[in-house]
Amino acid sequence: MTVKYKFYIRLFLILFSWVCLTGPAFSQEFGAVFGRITDVKNQPLPLVNISIAGLPGGTVSSSNGTFELKVPANKDITILISFIGYYSEQMKLNLKNGERKEINRRLSESTTLLPDFVVEDKQIRGTNLNTIDPKLATMIPSAAGGIEALVKTFPGVTSNNELSSQYSVRGGNYDENLVYVNDVEIYKPFLVRSGQQEGLSFLNSDLVASILFSAGGFEARYGDKMSSVLDIRYKRPSKTAGSVSGSLLGAAMHIEGSSKDRRFMYLMGFRQKSNQYILKSLETKGDYKPSFTDLQGMMIYELNPKLEFSLLGNYARNFYRIVPATRETSFGTINEALQLRVYFDGSEVDRFINYMGAFTTTFKPSNDLSLKLIVSSFQTIESETFDIMGQYWIGQLETDQGSDSFGEALETKGVGTYLDHARNYLDATVTSAEHRGTLLSNQSTTVWGLKYQHEIINDRLNEWTMNDSAGFTLPYRAGVPGEAGNQINIELQEVVKAKIGLSSNRTSGFIQHSWEPETENAQWGFNLGARFNYWDLNRQFLFSPRGSVSLKPDWETDIVFRFSTGLYYQPPFYRELRNNEGEINRDLRAQSSLHFVAGSDLNFMAWERPFKFVAEAYYKYLDNLVPYDVDNVRIRYNARNNAQGYAAGIDLKVNGEFVKGVESWASLSVMRTREDIEGDFYTDYYNDEGKRIIPGYTTNNVVVDSAVLEVGSIPRPTDQMVTFGLFFQDYLRRNPTYKMNLSVLFGTGLPYSPPGAVRTRNSRRMPSFRRVDIGFSKQIIGSASGASGKSHLQKGVLKHIGDIWISLEVLNLLQVNNTISYIWIRDVNNRQYGVPNYLTPRQLNVKISVNF
Repeated sequence: MTVKYKFYIRLFLILFSWVCLTGPAFSQEFGAVFGRITDVKNQPLPLVNISIAGLPGGTVSSSNGTFELKVPANKDITILISFIGYYSEQMKLNLKNGERKEINRRLSESTTLLPDFVVEDKQIRGTNLNTIDPKLATMIPSAAGGIEALVKTFPGVTSNNELSSQYSVRGGNYDENLVYVNDVEIYKPFLVRSGQQEGLSFLNSDLVASILFSAGGFEARYGDKMSSVLDIRYKRPSKTAGSVSGSLLGAAMHIEGSSKDRRFMYLMGFRQKSNQYILKSLETKGDYKPSFTDLQGMMIYELNPKLEFSLLGNYARNFYRIVPATRETSFGTINEALQLRVYFDGSEVDRFINYMGAFTTTFKPSNDLSLKLIVSSFQTIESETFDIMGQYWIGQLETDQGSDSFGEALETKGVGTYLDHARNYLDATVTSAEHRGTLLSNQSTTVWGLKYQHEIINDRLNEWTMNDSAGFTLPYRAGVPGEAGNQINIELQEVVKAKIGLSSNRTSGFIQHSWEPETENAQWGFNLGARFNYWDLNRQFLFSPRGSVSLKPDWETDIVFRFSTGLYYQPPFYRELRNNEGEINRDLRAQSSLHFVAGSDLNFMAWERPFKFVAEAYYKYLDNLVPYDVDNVRIRYNARNNAQGYAAGIDLKVNGEFVKGVESWASLSVMRTREDIEGDFYTDYYNDEGKRIIPGYTTNNVVVDSAVLEVGSIPRPTDQMVTFGLFFQDYLRRNPTYKMNLSVLFGTGLPYSPPGAVRTRNSRRMPSFRRVDIGFSKQIIGSASGASGKSHLQKGVLKHIGDIWISLEVLNLLQVNNTISYIWIRDVNNRQYGVPNYLTPRQLNVKISVNF
């Protein structure tokens, strides 16, 4: 291990000690309550919140439903038991010093996840998993919306594109994040280039019952990716309910219900989105025709108390068409202000059609043993076709404010034409069969799984770009056409032509064991596990051990310490295998990331309201990396394991009742991630004056000397030093039917460089990303405080309506021109101009939602 990496490990240990140290404990008289929480079928419920009304702290039930909580003695207290999707219970107690009382409860499911204005401690404190209330996904103001909009405000998570649901975590890229729905891994389309094309993500917030998210150091039961996991569970309805919503960006509806005996349950959700309203505000003017449709459903049938069947299905159709007309962009500096004008011909048509189905059989031979068999299939049919010609002018603007021509183009710096062509078609099918098992005992849980997966991918690529400047096709070769020896061919750039067919098989499995030993002075939690993976395409076998430990000392201060580590492999999928020329590297090995994550979780009171402060420090050593470039949301790999790197940082989050009765949070992250690419040599050429020759700038281009140099360590494409996220809720205290929701995202600039620039790769920085979205809501029908009463308007047909909300959102409140990428224009002298592609300006959105 190099001195540089040793330094970062020492720094990590110092920061961890600083985060975890706390003051001494103070003596006080206590009793204890303990017991087991189950559902109506006597099945254990893990992660149930047990707390004391009016006091900080609390605990959660273990994987077998058991819990123990220390409580003040000789004092009247109220014990609260709550869990997402279940009715809460409470009981009053007064225990003597040293007295222990057993409390066993069976919780009944509810269709309402959480009432309004209730804050609960939903963090799974002994693990690196965070819980998210799915109800907030419909409240957060956002252009894309959904669960991902909430995830983006969490520490360690970054996203610089409001049109996309993609996000990166702790220095990873978009392809390094796992997403599960009911234990089924979710895939996304392959050919999407930009947030405009992306459409709807798979996750439908109307159907979701619970959300777990981990930014690193996750357990062995989660699959083979290097950065994060998002674990979604859909609802198990107990009665008929539904919702309908609509806005300027689309509409959605869902219905749920069950039979009287609750042996049959169903969920159905439909979404239609068209971001045409948003896209028309972009600098590229034209005829936008986006249409995104999603239909999801789930059915559950309980044959008997031991045997259950469930079917999850999804159909998604994303259609995107644009006929661009013009574009005008101002860029540059105060000293050199430039303007790009483009006039377009042609069009682009993209289609992404996805099918997904999963059939799950669950068999419970006893209360302590659960066995699952999951058979699933995913198919994507994608096409990307465009022929777009752009005729461009680059002009230098008048910057003298006293001039009559201020802001007008005075001098033409470049004139040219480019033509982009693509006929890309991809079909992919991923089929899998998986067994999962869970065995519970008094103080421990064992989970295991075995999975077989078959993949078929057929890809046809045909794309190229032609550049022409001032009548000269680039790259320009001097000479007179027609003269002997001067036969000049037209050269195309970024040519990719290939026909690829792959068929492969993967086998993977895991086992993990977690236990909570009984101790008098502290609560310990341990988790050990391992995964294996074998892929017959590259014939690589992988073994991935993982483990974690948590400690809750017997202190008056309610704090939990935790530490996790593990070796996380990411076997290549199709996109990593294909390089920029369309060639497949069948010998590409898995990337790896060695995680060290340490943190603390502190519950405290402020302004007589509950708060939580979570801090984590992490270091990830990255090996066998596959370097890549990011353009908007498109990731282009070089398909070689020729880099090593690291990611290190600190994540901080505080959440609680900043406003009494509603939960808000703020997160801050500091991170650095770098890589060293093997073989990234470049050659500098010098003229007879001893100056380095820069194409397009140097006039004396006579080469008399050269030097070969290596770049060394450089920032990774996701290197973002500081990020900040905020989700804030407020309401009028005298009339809580009026609410406000605020979302704030900030991130320092991401690295970028001109295409093909080895010497200056990722040496430049985009401007910082700044985004503020705000929403104002009014409840027209329903109970303002979440009580069970009905509004006076709920008569006749309206008596079946639970509530109606109408909202006004201001997107990009501060009118910031955020940059997502650059388009590179060359003049005849081969000089490049990086023209920023800006995201959406300030927009208004109106929404209405009805729940019944």
